[in-house]
Amino acid sequence: MTATPEQIKAENDERAREIRKVLSKNKIGRGITPEKLRIILEELGPTYIKLGQIMSLHSDILPKAYCDELMKLNSEVTPMPFEDVEDVINGSYRLPWQDVFASIEHEPLGSASIAQVHKAVLLTGEEVVVKVERKGIYDKMARDIRLLHKAVKRLPPVGTLRNIIDLDMVLDELWQVSQEEMDFLKEAANIEEFAANNAGFKYIYVPKVYREFTTARVLVMEYVDGIAINDKDRLIAGGYDLDEIGTKFVNNYIHQIMDDGFFHADPHPGNVAVRDGKIVWMDMGMMGRLTERERKIMIRGVEGLAMRDVTMVTDAVLDLGKFWGKPDRDQLYRDLRDFIEEFGSVSMGQVDVAETLQAMMEVMKANKIGMPHGLTMLARGMSHVEGVLADISPDINMMQIAATSATEEMVANINWKDEIARTARHIYRSTKKSIDIPLMAADIMQEYLEGQARANLKLELSKDFAQVIFASIRNLVIGMCIVALLIASSILCLTDLEPRILGIPLLGAFGYFVAFLSTMYFFARYFWRKFIKKQP
Repeated sequence: MTATPEQIKAENDERAREIRKVLSKNKIGRGITPEKLRIILEELGPTYIKLGQIMSLHSDILPKAYCDELMKLNSEVTPMPFEDVEDVINGSYRLPWQDVFASIEHEPLGSASIAQVHKAVLLTGEEVVVKVERKGIYDKMARDIRLLHKAVKRLPPVGTLRNIIDLDMVLDELWQVSQEEMDFLKEAANIEEFAANNAGFKYIYVPKVYREFTTARVLVMEYVDGIAINDKDRLIAGGYDLDEIGTKFVNNYIHQIMDDGFFHADPHPGNVAVRDGKIVWMDMGMMGRLTERERKIMIRGVEGLAMRDVTMVTDAVLDLGKFWGKPDRDQLYRDLRDFIEEFGSVSMGQVDVAETLQAMMEVMKANKIGMPHGLTMLARGMSHVEGVLADISPDINMMQIAATSATEEMVANINWKDEIARTARHIYRSTKKSIDIPLMAADIMQEYLEGQARANLKLELSKDFAQVIFASIRNLVIGMCIVALLIASSILCLTDLEPRILGIPLLGAFGYFVAFLSTMYFFARYFWRKFIKKQP
């Protein structure tokens, strides 16, 4: 039954009152600290918890303290009643769920802010998991986003989160990401694409999707009972080599990034398991994607870091970033130079990915540069992967494996025909220009000898240097005026001009007097600035 406009307005008003009550209770007018923001989102309910979890990905625009605090948001929320689960499945299938499933366990395997997962059995006997969207979650999130847009306008402009970022822009992006995650047909497509990309890896397994039973609100997948990738005790008891598991895990993740440009954006231990000697990837509602252009720019930036070429890295950042204002290239260059000096001398085997990425994020934030969404998710994903490695196999370094993989890929993907042609063109142009150099030099010398040489100079003076030039010219002009006054007075002394004083014309005597006073004034001014003023 469709709600009437009056009912919608009443629901919006009621929710707005709830939001205002929570904001007032937490004294939002006094600013938003990281802890206060987390508490507010928790009190506002599941939809806001999901928004907070997505916001924690944005370490390129949010300060680290906020991201760290938002990562504490509990992904497990109160399960929705099984009656609601039945209503969602029945409404999505347009028939009773008993026509599809032999049974569905009432207790969920997990309950998150957007959906919850139940174990079930198909009529054909296969064990599956059924991911069911929370009842009415789309309408609730859409309403809450609209109300939150209004709420952020109440934030004071100074001393709060609003002074750091454009919250309206962040909310728009969060809503877009949330809509994608609420579309289970999109997730099913992600699973199938991911499975196809990794079909060549014998040690990778992706659960099967039952497309015939999957809709926008219900996702049915194969049930996989594996060991969490960070459960060291069970892995060792099962006879697994932790170093082998860690190496395969990293190798595959690097493949997802560098070869496919399509990677799991949330590879925490709850989404990665080990079963029958294979690494199982699950839950693909949040995936990252890099365009070919972004991948090429990234490679250029990594090459610049390896060569410690600040200009190359700066160009890559400028090409890749999204700007909140006009970029200050000079400031960005200085910040990246400091970054390279700090991290560029560290060997690949000693690189701390989390620390390095965080330092780069701080440079981006300081220069008001946002990262494309795919790179933001990549930074978060790599931090998760390194966290898993630190837990199960701390001796394995992800950056060392990535560097080896990048080198192999660059060599394997070189188009030798194009490279030879490009090199030949460069040699031809360089040779042609070198032949022209003697002729150009002769032309320049001929113009110089004929007095026709021209030079165009553009000088930009600093403020201090300009003041020195001004003071020098001023003193020179005043000195010339004093000299002119003395010469004029001396000429007057040779005339019979009346009246006279002490045997010389009065006007000449006055000129000498003024020149003397001016000279004494400048001497006194010089000694005052040179010796007396500098004393403590």
